[in-house]
Amino acid sequence: MNAFKYMILAVGLLSLPACSDFLDKAPDDMLTLEMIFNDKVRTEDWLAGLYTRIPDQWTFARQEGPFSDDMAPSTGWLKFGWNAIDKQTGNWSPSDVDVYGYWDDIPKRVRSALVFIENVKPNAAQLVTQQEVDLMKLEARFLIAYYYALLVENFGPAPFNPDKILPIDTPNSELAVTQAPVDSIIDWVDKELLEVSKGLPAVYTDTKKFGRATSLMCLAVRARLLLFAASPLVNGNPDYKGHVNADGVELFNSTYDASKWAKAAKANKELIDAAHAAGKALFKEYNDDGSIDPFQSYQYMLMRKESEGNKEILFARPSWDHGSMNNHCTPRGCSGNGGYGVTQSLVDAFFMENGLPPILGYENGDVGKPIINPKSGYVEKGFSTAPEIRNTKWIECQGNDEAHKGQVTLEGTYNMYCHREPRFYVSVLYNRAWYRTEDRTTRFLVGEWDGGITHDAPQNGYLMRKLVHPDHYSRDGVQPYRPSINYRLGEAYLNYAEALNESEPGNPDILKYLNLIRERAGVPQYGNGANMIPVPGSQEEMRDLIRRERRVELCCESGIRWLDIRRWKIGEETLNRDFYGMNYLGENLTDNDNDPLAFFKRTVYQTRSFTKKNYFNPVPQWELDKNPNLVQNPFWK
Repeated sequence: MNAFKYMILAVGLLSLPACSDFLDKAPDDMLTLEMIFNDKVRTEDWLAGLYTRIPDQWTFARQEGPFSDDMAPSTGWLKFGWNAIDKQTGNWSPSDVDVYGYWDDIPKRVRSALVFIENVKPNAAQLVTQQEVDLMKLEARFLIAYYYALLVENFGPAPFNPDKILPIDTPNSELAVTQAPVDSIIDWVDKELLEVSKGLPAVYTDTKKFGRATSLMCLAVRARLLLFAASPLVNGNPDYKGHVNADGVELFNSTYDASKWAKAAKANKELIDAAHAAGKALFKEYNDDGSIDPFQSYQYMLMRKESEGNKEILFARPSWDHGSMNNHCTPRGCSGNGGYGVTQSLVDAFFMENGLPPILGYENGDVGKPIINPKSGYVEKGFSTAPEIRNTKWIECQGNDEAHKGQVTLEGTYNMYCHREPRFYVSVLYNRAWYRTEDRTTRFLVGEWDGGITHDAPQNGYLMRKLVHPDHYSRDGVQPYRPSINYRLGEAYLNYAEALNESEPGNPDILKYLNLIRERAGVPQYGNGANMIPVPGSQEEMRDLIRRERRVELCCESGIRWLDIRRWKIGEETLNRDFYGMNYLGENLTDNDNDPLAFFKRTVYQTRSFTKKNYFNPVPQWELDKNPNLVQNPFWK
């Protein structure tokens, strides 16, 4: 075996989930590419290894999630390796550890995929047919394109070599390549995913293949990427004018191209149509009277498997550390880590029961000074005098007790949390909310079971509920499985509505798909009929509504909010400020603003920093040191 093959073998083995198995079977100097690709199991393991860099919800919760204004892991977890927390406050340089690991690892996956494509072959003796080989090659091509999509969404310009394996004796002058322009990478990924989608099935009938590449996965990645390409960050952004690579080529197109929005709208509509044709639909559960149960629908949308009737899934990672996700959001008094929360601005973002936003904005951008929408019925201060009952089978607020069917809040609930839409209750765990598996309310005051002062308590008075399986029980190690859903049909509806509003304002499909999301969510829709909310009168107003709906519907999922903040170029206004919650040091169950120990009052828990350099990750300094032809991303030093 020549030196080149040794190099490739090493790269391939790094990608495998259990390369020790190979080393047990043969010395590594005897394990050749021929041996691997003449063996069905080893071939399939190599392919499985290519999938392992797909991020999951727990990965997003440790990486992109904390960068947004939705998710708030305890700042005390920094000492346990949660580097993203340090970066929230601007303590970040190109010399720091790459939180994502994408820049270093994705090229390895791409090379391994290229080796796979070059070497995989039929094996009649082991019943590997040409048809299977062709499908596996398409899977590898999908993964190459997907990984480049991740790279460009997070780093922008990047070295780009999607179809060439360089031999080990390649001169350094050829290895040290510079970055390719953003548009050229996106154009290639767009075309490649569309081409690969034509050869892959939309779904697999064999449940063991759940998570393997499909045509819908191709179209979903493509649709989100083209929405990114049309957005202000990379579509006519003057901040990046003159940023060139080592060859003097402009890396960003600083000229606005309106046609990119039309292209994004078309791609998302193609995805929706293909998904519908394959039997995909928004996940819904129903009440006994036949009405949609919005609580159950939204809660189990991310919990049910495809085999359990969840037809909303477009792209999921089957295996992931869902137990860690559950435990970090579980109150510490319930044997959880108890510190993964959500922000006050996310709490404010959820609509009221009547479908109107409670908060219109903030005075001078200060979340401590909300501008209350007088039409919404929102009341911030005071406590409820009776429980709320809705038409739902949701049992998380004593609803498993016959006497409390349909109950969604308790008497004595802080008014801020009353009469809110169903998605709020499914997503946010607040102080004195009912916690079913422990048969008690949460206790977040200082000195109480679930409260401070400790790193394993919600630093701002909230825990995240949305990504936590309702039937998990940390105390006994009960962790029900569910897939990590990275792309779903609901997002495609909102992507399409946004792109269509930018390219063809007034198109009736905008309201159609926005209202389909609101119908499932159990809030009034936009229109001219009875009990409907008046339709916005301008493109700008509709843009605001779509963005509000995305914030709520897609909150805490797959790093989507972080991507939205960046592609819309709203980081300075949403992230460069004080972050609020309830009073972490509160000892008194009161909302008295004059009491320093009152829990229920807006309180700063962290001050974050965001400048225009943060829209893209920096190129790691050690990569710049190795390759003089790389250039640092804009505004990083």
